[in-house]
Amino acid sequence: MEKIIKTLAQELNIGERQVAATVGLLDEGNTVPFIARYRKEVTGGLSDEQLRLLFERLSYLRNLETRKTEVVKLLEEMEKLTPEIRQNLDRALTLQEVEDIYRPFRPKRRTRATIAREKGLEPLAAKILAQEDMVDEQAIASFIDPQKGVATCEEALAGALDIIAEVVSDDAKIRKLIRDTAYKKGIVQTSGLTEETSTYSMYYDFKEPVQKIVSHRILAINRGEREKYLQVKILVPDDEIISIIKAEYIKESSPTSHLMENAIEDAYKRLIWPSIEREIRNMLTEQAEEQALSTFSKNLKHLILQPPIKGRVIMGFDPAYRTGCKIVVIDASGKLLAYTVCYPTPPQNKFDESKKIILDLIEKYRVDVVSLGNGTASRESEKFLAEILKESSRPVSYVIVSEAGASVYSASKLGTEEFPNLDVSFRGAVSIARRLQDPLAELVKIDPKSLGVGQYQHDVNQKRLSEKLSGVVEDCVNSVGVDVNTASPSLLGYVSGITASTASNIVKYREENGMFKSRKEFLKVPKLGPKTFEQCAGFLRVPESSNILDNTAVHPESYDIAEKIMKLYTLDELKIKIFSENEIAQMASNLDIGIPTLKDILSELKKPGRDPREELPAPIFRTDVLEISDLKPGMALMGSVRNITDFGAFIDIGVHQDGLCHISELSEGFVRSPFDVVSVGDVVKVKVLSVDAERNRISLTMKGV
Repeated sequence: MEKIIKTLAQELNIGERQVAATVGLLDEGNTVPFIARYRKEVTGGLSDEQLRLLFERLSYLRNLETRKTEVVKLLEEMEKLTPEIRQNLDRALTLQEVEDIYRPFRPKRRTRATIAREKGLEPLAAKILAQEDMVDEQAIASFIDPQKGVATCEEALAGALDIIAEVVSDDAKIRKLIRDTAYKKGIVQTSGLTEETSTYSMYYDFKEPVQKIVSHRILAINRGEREKYLQVKILVPDDEIISIIKAEYIKESSPTSHLMENAIEDAYKRLIWPSIEREIRNMLTEQAEEQALSTFSKNLKHLILQPPIKGRVIMGFDPAYRTGCKIVVIDASGKLLAYTVCYPTPPQNKFDESKKIILDLIEKYRVDVVSLGNGTASRESEKFLAEILKESSRPVSYVIVSEAGASVYSASKLGTEEFPNLDVSFRGAVSIARRLQDPLAELVKIDPKSLGVGQYQHDVNQKRLSEKLSGVVEDCVNSVGVDVNTASPSLLGYVSGITASTASNIVKYREENGMFKSRKEFLKVPKLGPKTFEQCAGFLRVPESSNILDNTAVHPESYDIAEKIMKLYTLDELKIKIFSENEIAQMASNLDIGIPTLKDILSELKKPGRDPREELPAPIFRTDVLEISDLKPGMALMGSVRNITDFGAFIDIGVHQDGLCHISELSEGFVRSPFDVVSVGDVVKVKVLSVDAERNRISLTMKGV
């Protein structure tokens, strides 16, 4: 464990004592959000992202040490463990290196070398490999044994060279040398298996160095190969690599050099390179997947942390053609007030009838804003809305909302439980309305993979994707906090320490006993014991409590400190007072508390019950509609960042076709990653560069705007 802690400290550039204490907290069953928020003194203020990285690396390094122990035990049982092998295993930094070391001893399926050994040709191979004496025809002939299946000198020599080829192929040092060379000098080459135009046309004749190829290209190439559009190879300097192997194996003035050369070339072409090429491809794919996961995670975080539209009555508008547009109205708490269907779009085109339905609902329920889904028929629906809202007696605007995942929710078990008597199609409209009202509370009900903010999400390891995205949602939910008296089981299930069954018990307790009146009452919930209480209490808010601290992120374990502070200052004084670093240090000393925790308490007392999302830019409220034909190069517009990829940002400028602001157009200076400039949900000013109406493509720039 000491070795693992040392490695983690070096990788994360933090103190060993700090790592050891953090690992201790994780091993005790504390969650990442709890440690990040309430154990800052122990971790040195590590963020939730750093803690998750530490946890991932800790798991990997523990698996590595476990595998090393297994290999040592296996080699001891075979009586093959030498001091040199043990030393090499100790030095190994990756599972790949450990497997390379174990490779020569691993039980193999029957290979050409295995068969040659069964024929008694190993001594001949050893003689050639030793390179001490000439191995002439007479020496080879002594191994002819028809009973063992060796009828000629040629067969004996071929078998011996097969054994040598396998020895060379199993050499961990050689494999590492080749792998490093392939990574540094290799080129990914793709060629088309068809001449038909496809999404992969740009890869029909394509080359890029292994070291430089970007992740989204790797994933695109992999998909093209799977779909039989592409053939993929990695080109390497074969002659140079073979020379490296020869230099390692062939002695100066070797009497068997010509035989060794044949064995080495066979080893490289037949055994080593096909295996290393697969490893390089796997490595590139893993790196690309990690980048895709990182991109997806960042997009998801910003999507679900978009500011809520509080205190407004919202109309959800799910557009469609033949089956009609589904309309719902929800109140400021998300409760369904009304639902209906209208047909303003083709083929029915019942414009006047639909206008009356919408305007009557707006008047009756005092609707403030329309949440319009961006799916099928949204262009026609937006035109219809923009025109009729001008006639409303109330000032009503509309917001275009991504409806990705709404159909998933509407057909889900949760959707059925929430609205058992409501048709599936109307549940989707409710989701569209609620995701504008409170994106976090609504989007947690949907599998994050269905939210449309990923890049090649179907091409990456699905288990890893689910784990990563669940971690992101968990961190977001806990950073905002959850109202225990209104939260759904889905939302509660992401709170630190709360399992799905505990979430159900909380809701059941609430239904049977009425609203929670304090955090202490959580302990009355079945299966919510002291440990779970410790993990979840600070993240659950109780606005109805008589204790103001129950509606803040101050943990109950720190209430006595917070109460002492409130005796020194009133809440009104705390709201305006700015404490100097010296004052905070002195106060921390007097109260016997860590400075990071004290700062968090003071921050909460300044704005009790605050929602950190409210400080983010609100979505764009629209009252008029734009067509792609209205766009002209040079036109400046406000837009909302809908999705981010490695190569740029897709921005909604209100024409139902997101424009692409390429990474080179995001800033005047060099941009390493689009995330350095923008985030999903950002409201930005852009300029139109070009419009291709035929292909529905819009190019945007943020330069000089």
